[in-house]
Amino acid sequence: MTTAVSSATSAAATTSSASTSAAGTSDYETFLKMLTAQAKYQDPLEPMDSSEYAGQLAQFSMVEQQTESNDLLASMAQQMGLANMAAMSGWVGMEARASAPAYFDGSTPITVAPNPAAASDTVELVVSDSDGNEVQRVTLPVSADAYEWDGMEDGTAFANGNYTFVVESINNGEVIMSDIAETYSNVAETQMQGTDVVLILEGGSAILASSVTALRDPAT
Repeated sequence: MTTAVSSATSAAATTSSASTSAAGTSDYETFLKMLTAQAKYQDPLEPMDSSEYAGQLAQFSMVEQQTESNDLLASMAQQMGLANMAAMSGWVGMEARASAPAYFDGSTPITVAPNPAAASDTVELVVSDSDGNEVQRVTLPVSADAYEWDGMEDGTAFANGNYTFVVESINNGEVIMSDIAETYSNVAETQMQGTDVVLILEGGSAILASSVTALRDPAT
């Protein structure tokens, strides 16, 4: 099950930006009123220094301009994120490779892309279920060649669900490197979370689009 990012999120962001802008304008007007009142009711025997008055006004104006610039940059970043999400909508239905859990449907093998340490003399693929329990260990060659995990143990298929694959590089019986292996998973949906484009994979896992290292068509 995936958690959808509703339009309410974008609406809330827009409302927040508008509120910030309105607050900035209100603060600026309040500041001007305070300066005007200060000048109006100043002691005629000790008048306020005009240079100090101008300095305060200039300083507040600089802060106000910086706030408006930040709001503009945030709005531009959001629009760019939406454009990226639209461009990546073509990824839906494709298989993306990333270091993330992969969904096993009970029959379709999962392509695992190991990257063991060159100094290792033994490589083991540690398979864990969605609860983090180790369910299988497979000895792999010391190679970066893709491995097709069939999800079988003694002729019986593992249960449907998400599985994590860790590659342990071993030298002289000692684990010298342990990394989560990249796997290929079907992209079911693209979402916006803040300014980031997030891919929802089959099985519900969510990854950043920027973490994808390869993309392929499952039909080929």
